[in-house]
Amino acid sequence: MRLKHSHFRCIAAMIVAALPTAWCQNPSAANTPIPQSRDVRAPTPVFDVAAIHQNVADRTSHSHIISSAHDGKFTSINVPLRALIRWAYEMPETRILGGPAWTDTTKFDIEARTDSAVDAQLHALDSDAGKLQKERMLRALLADRFKLVTHTETRQLPIYALVVAKGGPRMGPVQSNGTTVNSGNGHIEVQASNSVPILAEQLANVVGRVVVDNTGIAGRYDLVLKWTPEDRADAGFNGGGTAQDSGPSIFTALQEQLGLKLEPQKGPVEVLVIDRIEMPSEN
Repeated sequence: MRLKHSHFRCIAAMIVAALPTAWCQNPSAANTPIPQSRDVRAPTPVFDVAAIHQNVADRTSHSHIISSAHDGKFTSINVPLRALIRWAYEMPETRILGGPAWTDTTKFDIEARTDSAVDAQLHALDSDAGKLQKERMLRALLADRFKLVTHTETRQLPIYALVVAKGGPRMGPVQSNGTTVNSGNGHIEVQASNSVPILAEQLANVVGRVVVDNTGIAGRYDLVLKWTPEDRADAGFNGGGTAQDSGPSIFTALQEQLGLKLEPQKGPVEVLVIDRIEMPSEN
């Protein structure tokens, strides 16, 4: 099914995003003859064919988005719609508001592709421009098949400020190159050139609020954070679980293991509001 219109961006290397478990990114840029800017004014390509099916067989929490910057293919496996919206708009799920409950619970498999001319066009773009194109192509697909309509606005919302705790940060030695983020039920690992800002993004997914990095800590660090999730202990802002053998809450672990802490505040937050969404049309 051919889509009608959209905007467009893409990335230079294959990206495999596992939700919520892990993602890895190759930091090297593509070798392109003509660098492209992120502000792409040309008409955006669209997916010529897109097969969309509900995934009712996979009962696990493992979800994947697979997309290359250099071709017109897009694949999702067992991915909730809200996670697809997050990918398309580069907006954390904690800042995507509205929509029915099934946007979080119903998972979809998508196989979408374009023709060879679009593949060639994408192949000529650098990493940033290519990723932007692919995101805008997915926006067009969501608008066409899910009838998605959104708008952005700024709201005053409860947030957390990530700051340095008393005694100073505990960052640890640097032992890796590239960018790797691995998060799951009770752990976050970050290896990146901008480690602390990425940690703040991952913390937001756990605590359910926007986390603003106010540490002033720049640079590459290998960060490992482990805590006892609330479904295994009565974790709260000021301490760990109630059971004698339970581990610390994420708030306590953050101070003890990394020398950082989360301070509750209110602040302006840009959010993406879902105005309309429907179950996808038949293939």
